[in-house]
Amino acid sequence: MSREIELLTEIRDLLLLLAEPALAQRDQKFRDALRKIVGKGQKNIAAVFLMNGSMSQAAIGKNSQIDQGQLSRLVKALAAESLIAPDDKHPKLVVTIPPNFFEATVKPNE
Repeated sequence: MSREIELLTEIRDLLLLLAEPALAQRDQKFRDALRKIVGKGQKNIAAVFLMNGSMSQAAIGKNSQIDQGQLSRLVKALAAESLIAPDDKHPKLVVTIPPNFFEATVKPNE
């Protein structure tokens, strides 16, 4: 990777870190629905973090070690709440979430 790309990636990561509180407030309804649907299951959480539009459901299932039936139900529930893009064969979340999203137990405004 070239030095310029590395710098741009670092700048993007810093901007996302700074923007996180504003993004959380803007996307609160979606984030609450996401937490409710995904729950605390580690396989569900792993699958959601892989939903970036570049992987098929089969690849997500294999990499997150989630049962295909469970993954299919998860994708359908996410689609019903408009949390993923219309292409459910390559699921992609429509909201951004930080890596520690499912670890947070207290809402940002509490």
